[in-house]
Amino acid sequence: MSEQESRRAADRESNAAVVSAYEDHMMPIWKSLDVPVKRASGCTLEDVEGNEYLDVFAGIAVTNVGHGNEAVVDAAKDQLEEFVHGCSYVHPNEPVADLAERIADVTPGDLEKTFFCNSGTEAVEGAVKLARKYTGSKEVISLEMGFHGRTLGSLALTGNKSYKQGMAPTLNDVAHTAPPYGYRCPRCEGGECNSGCADELERVIGSHTSGDLAAIVVEPVMGEAGIVVPPEGWLERVQEIAHDHGALLIADEVQTGYGRTGELFASSHFDVEPDILTQAKGIANGLPLGAFTATAEIADAFESGDHLSTFGGNPVACAAALATIDELQDGIVDDAREQGQWLADELGALEDEYDVVGQTRGLGLMWGVELVDPETTGPQNVSPAPDSDLAAAVSDYLRDESNVVMGVGGYYKNVMRFQPPLTISRDQLQYAVDELRAALETVA
Repeated sequence: MSEQESRRAADRESNAAVVSAYEDHMMPIWKSLDVPVKRASGCTLEDVEGNEYLDVFAGIAVTNVGHGNEAVVDAAKDQLEEFVHGCSYVHPNEPVADLAERIADVTPGDLEKTFFCNSGTEAVEGAVKLARKYTGSKEVISLEMGFHGRTLGSLALTGNKSYKQGMAPTLNDVAHTAPPYGYRCPRCEGGECNSGCADELERVIGSHTSGDLAAIVVEPVMGEAGIVVPPEGWLERVQEIAHDHGALLIADEVQTGYGRTGELFASSHFDVEPDILTQAKGIANGLPLGAFTATAEIADAFESGDHLSTFGGNPVACAAALATIDELQDGIVDDAREQGQWLADELGALEDEYDVVGQTRGLGLMWGVELVDPETTGPQNVSPAPDSDLAAAVSDYLRDESNVVMGVGGYYKNVMRFQPPLTISRDQLQYAVDELRAALETVA
């Protein structure tokens, strides 16, 4: 290490120094939970100064089998010693072949062929390209409030102005339809979603498209929108309408996949077999990898050269993904489902106890706690107003007073997000719930 490098390392033995380096040399798009990470293990983060935190956010629902999972780390190390890169679309190799075969086994229905890329947004972009090639059509519909990525194509599908400001125009031929968000829906009057928004798709197709529909893209559970769970029958109806118009259903499982909802894929909760399924985040427990998987008939619409990725299907990441699936299927997904049932009751009790908790909702270990101002009516005169200031204050309290890292999300930035590593223990989960209650008692 050079003298300059040694000095830099010594200078960065504080959280503030790391943040300062970010401010000086990183483009100003990063958001901070104010916990710079030096190391992590299981469900615990350690910052540069040695402080430890319970992680119930998992790097945005990524480290599903726990930080530093030994089997995943060993698989990646073993592959590092073999070879790191040869471009998997030029040099066929076992990690990619084995993972593609495994994904065909574990995904719903007859999804059989996979394209590997590096991220969720790339997976969505590729899935839309494939849908267009297969159907010969061009138009795409997604959900208001949905999130599908930040590159220009996936950004067009994202139904939230805050991600798009200053970035237009994006991909043309995209329309949006209402999400199954009953809590803030005038039709549902703030109650449970009645699936009427699924039938609204016909109106959107008739009035906002030219009838040249290639795909409808939906998250089976909407993550960035605030953990919005559709009712039974909604996803089936969306797929039925898509097929009636010669279009495909693309299930964006980037955030919901790999055990997050208590099933390996959230589509399985709704007995739906998507035509194309996108994956990333939890697929390799933190190594950069994305994928989209389709039936053989749809996948074979692609010809050589139609799509490619230099780093997609990196053998190290694929080896880690294989180990991740092994770990998930060795009881972790079952535990997540069981823990989620317990968490539903605990968070439901908070909803009963505190007027500022408007609604709790989720599946498995993907739960949202929507915080509100009970004295003010919300958008469209439905339900109490969202309280983003309270959510920010609760997040700060949890970090500073309880050493708990919890994300904040939702369309209105007012939803506390329980998305921990699926390996979280009951005691750790109980601590997170107890400290959330303490935060509500203190700052609400």
